[in-house]
Amino acid sequence: MTATNTQIAHVTDATFASEVEQASGLVLVDFWATWCGPCQVIAPILEQLAGQHSGKVKIAKLDVDSNQQTTLRFNVRSIPSILFFRDGRHVDTVVGAVPKGTLDQRIQQHLA
Repeated sequence: MTATNTQIAHVTDATFASEVEQASGLVLVDFWATWCGPCQVIAPILEQLAGQHSGKVKIAKLDVDSNQQTTLRFNVRSIPSILFFRDGRHVDTVVGAVPKGTLDQRIQQHLA
């Protein structure tokens, strides 16, 4: 697992099960690509949320171009797609570059 300048993990097809599906608590996975403009817009928001909810929420990124197996498995057709996992189960999805408040609200909802 490699991290960016905050607590964001980078997961792959190979590490998805151990990093996300076997994790306890809430995990957000950002399905993104380097060429995706809206993905670049939402990246700093996710970094802020990772810092804000440090210790309560794990945030991970999965590059759809190099990890098509996981992308297909969760039927991700549009990016960015943020998938919420609670104790390894897929419980919610947010598609598109949404405002920070929208994601924050969903995080609070799933932590409750």
